[in-house]
Amino acid sequence: MNARELKAIAWSGPAETGCLRLLDQRVLPLTEAWVECRTTAEVADAIRDMTVRGAPAIGITAAYGVALAVQAANRARKPDAEVARAAMAAADLLAATRPTAVNLFWALDRCRELARAGAASAAAYLERAKAIHDDDIAGNLRIGELGAAHLEDGMGVLTHCNAGALATGGYGTGLGPIFVAHEQGKRLSVFVDETRPRLQGARLTAYELSKVGVPYTLICDNMAASLMAKGKIQACLTGADRIAANGDVANKIGTYSVAVNAHHHGVPLYVAAPRSTFDLEISDGSKIVIEERSPAEVTEWGPTRTCPEGARVYNPGFDVTPAKLVKSILTERGEIAPVTRDGVARVIGR
Repeated sequence: MNARELKAIAWSGPAETGCLRLLDQRVLPLTEAWVECRTTAEVADAIRDMTVRGAPAIGITAAYGVALAVQAANRARKPDAEVARAAMAAADLLAATRPTAVNLFWALDRCRELARAGAASAAAYLERAKAIHDDDIAGNLRIGELGAAHLEDGMGVLTHCNAGALATGGYGTGLGPIFVAHEQGKRLSVFVDETRPRLQGARLTAYELSKVGVPYTLICDNMAASLMAKGKIQACLTGADRIAANGDVANKIGTYSVAVNAHHHGVPLYVAAPRSTFDLEISDGSKIVIEERSPAEVTEWGPTRTCPEGARVYNPGFDVTPAKLVKSILTERGEIAPVTRDGVARVIGR
């Protein structure tokens, strides 16, 4: 399969009667099942329970969720003013699903613009959602080309979590450079860390690389530093969920550990993210809200409990990597290097 064929989000049918289809990432890689969402509440549940995950993918999904709310209002023949209010209410509901990924709020703000302008047709909101979706894919392709320039034939590359097509509208951010390099004929040794506790690396990144035919080696999270010490890894690639104005990066928990180990061993860490991941209203990473998730993600593996009853659990979904540990940030607008407040402003804006 070509990386461009990997999809996890799809709209099916016309604006007035169609539905949103999501590849259920909770059951991958062993089962490929699609979930149909016909209401905004179902979309909110899908984001909350991680049927869909990944910052750009969450934002795109939420935009389709607003379109479904307007579809329902149109079907009920509500006046235009009530349709706009329904769109706003849907945006508020979806915004409350997950707190860290800023792409969610960015996409919803673009839908609110339509509501404030008085748009009242499902077609208008679906068009906006599809534009957000298409722009994300196009941006990912540009990010991939930019990042592939840093990857040479024979290099070892470490990935953390999943930042491929499953986490975006398609193709991917953190995996984009690997896919482009593979298409260019470069032979990479890709090391995929498991990414505890939800194993997005083992379940999702390995799944994508297998589909595209990119060779990889799966490792436990705590093996990365030893591979760096042995000279097996020459670059690290991750995505991001929110980037502050100074370049501090919030990403899946464990990214900070990867960054510290990479810095110690002189291995560059490249972060790949679209413009929508930047939150320029936040001065630095200390202001980023970190989602804390269920203790069960740590204490249980399927039906099996892995620790004593009553164990105290700390389970943040994300951590913050200081800008000084990031070699560069790859965006569809260009590369930010060095990663500083001025660098972010130069490429992204203020």
